[in-house]
This record gives sequence, structure tokens and C-alpha cells, in this order.
Amino acid sequence: MPDDVRLTVETFYRAFAGEPDLLAGVVTPEWEDIPRGPGQAPGPDGVRPTIEMIGTALSGATITVHDLVDGRGPDGDGRIAVRAELRGTHVGALLGVPPTDREVSIPMHEFHQITSGRIAVTWHLEDWFGFFNQTGATVVTPSEVAA
Repeated sequence: MPDDVRLTVETFYRAFAGEPDLLAGVVTPEWEDIPRGPGQAPGPDGVRPTIEMIGTALSGATITVHDLVDGRGPDGDGRIAVRAELRGTHVGALLGVPPTDREVSIPMHEFHQITSGRIAVTWHLEDWFGFFNQTGATVVTPSEVAA
């Protein structure tokens, strides 16, 4: 994978680990985040509250890219698949879970559409159920809701 694409993806994750101003240099102005969080506005500015929430809730947050699979075409446009991991110390409320001071690790699997060297669309999936388990949070299962 060319170094410029790796740098783009790694800069994207540095933004999510607490440096939101970096997004402007690596995503398109119309960047789509799929799925958007509750109340999240479109575009790179819309995700800023989420980045700030992560920064407040997870001290020392880092995102490590474990695997990058380049599916782009010869023109440099196309999709990249990423397997990554968000780590930090849970020091603030996150998804309704009060701080536990526990180290947490949240696996992430994402696809990024690269257009003209920038990320135009991100489809993401994080293991939030694993986060709940690591923090000892009580999770209600669908069968418990139906009962």
C-alpha cells in the first residue's frame, strides 16, 4: 500500500483519538459517516462531538491500525478495509456507562471509500458490546426487553 494512503488512514484515526482538526486534511467536505450517531450532523464537523466525547471518556485514547487491505483501482480511487483497535482508560461517562478507571479495548472494522486521495465515505462497526462487558455494565438483551 502506498505510504500516502497509509498516512491518510492513520491521520484519520489520530483525529478520532483526540485531534479532530486533522479530519479536514484527510476527508472530503461531504464525507459520510455510516452509520451516524444519534443527533450527529453530516460531514466532518458533525462528528466533532463524538470525537470530543471519546477524548473525555477515554484517557490516553489511541487507535492502532492492525490490518489495511487496499482494494483501490489503478486510478487510486476505491475502498480500503481496516481492522483497528481503540484503547484507553475509561475515566468519563461513555454510552451511559459511568467511569470505571478500567483499561478498555474496542475492536473496530471499517471500510473507507477513497476519492482523489481523501476519505469520502466511512462504514464502521465497533464492538460496543465488548466495551460494556469490559466495564461491567449491565446490558439488557432483546429477550429481556420482550419479557
